[in-house]
Amino acid sequence: MKTAALCTLSAVIAAGTVMLFQQLPGLTDAAQAQQFRRRATPAQAVSADAEDAPTQQILQDALSDMTPPRVYNAAGLAPDEAVASFVYEANDRSVVNIATRIGAARGLLGENPTADSGSGFVLDHRGHILTNNHVIESAQRILVTMHTGEEFEAELVGREPINDLAVVRISAPPEKLVPVRFADSSALQVGMRVFAIGNPFGLERSMTTGIISSLDRTLPVTRARSIKSVIQIDAAINPGNSGGPLMNSHGEVIGINTAIASRTGQNSGIGFAIPSNLVARIVPELIQHGRFIRPEFGIDEVAKTDEGLRIITMNPEGPAAKAGLRGPEIRRSRRGIFTFESRDISTADIIVGVNGKKTLKPDEFLSEVESHRPGDRITIEVLRGGEQVSVPVLLE
Repeated sequence: MKTAALCTLSAVIAAGTVMLFQQLPGLTDAAQAQQFRRRATPAQAVSADAEDAPTQQILQDALSDMTPPRVYNAAGLAPDEAVASFVYEANDRSVVNIATRIGAARGLLGENPTADSGSGFVLDHRGHILTNNHVIESAQRILVTMHTGEEFEAELVGREPINDLAVVRISAPPEKLVPVRFADSSALQVGMRVFAIGNPFGLERSMTTGIISSLDRTLPVTRARSIKSVIQIDAAINPGNSGGPLMNSHGEVIGINTAIASRTGQNSGIGFAIPSNLVARIVPELIQHGRFIRPEFGIDEVAKTDEGLRIITMNPEGPAAKAGLRGPEIRRSRRGIFTFESRDISTADIIVGVNGKKTLKPDEFLSEVESHRPGDRITIEVLRGGEQVSVPVLLE
């Protein structure tokens, strides 16, 4: 073992020697030796045997001048290590393991088979815990294991499948519940360091680090719906990490780890997290109402065209119709005792934007509308008779 280690080290040093000498082009061997002697310590500089000093020692002396010493704190940690340690200590007690069970109880112990497992984190002292909807979906029992090792059975409070969020609640003593702190995800930048804590492969409260690789990604949920403003990270995310928190260097939660892009189902360096600002908008309603209340707009179906989204069906009593948006023209005709109805979609408005934002996809349009609350007024830009018209709509 030691021999192998020494061989590896020698190879590294030899490679370093070549690389270092390449940094001094145009010098003869004697001139290079003179350069190294100038960088040596005073005792070595006055030694008559400096010419015979081992090459490795000369290289070490040169590198010690070139590389500034690393700074450590009182605990013996470098600055980057201290940050990682701080983030972990600040959130370790907030992260929980979530196991779900489905099917009828069976066996001597009457246990349900495990269906899935994932992560979650504490929101408040009342026992509310946030996780992904896909972690607890279809579960008949939800078991939460805290940092103390204690296991609690949780009840489902509310869930939002379209944005893959769910809140459960456990009856744990308040003093054992350590809520996380949230940060504003709109302030994130590509390149910022991130930290993920979760339970990959059942390894409880494991932390990985990385950076934000990109922002404003779109994560498909169904054929027609997707999650917007998703954070792309390169921190290792594996099965079991779903529902765990993503933190910044201040230990604040900036997202919830949700998915990976992988052909094997394991980490590939591309992970996705739902941003904290979306969480902050949805979770209070899940706790209060058990569901996310979307504003009523009154358009039931649109068709994608090269110009925008043509209105196909709409509620004649809905907000859009009340505001003056136009759907297909309905034409009725009678032939004897029969009444025939036809629709002329060429007369329908074509939606091209919401509140000044261009929108050509159904999910973009829905996401923009649903980012508002009932009672908000939005402006819909439409093409009508070849001209663009702005129509204010009061959401209900």
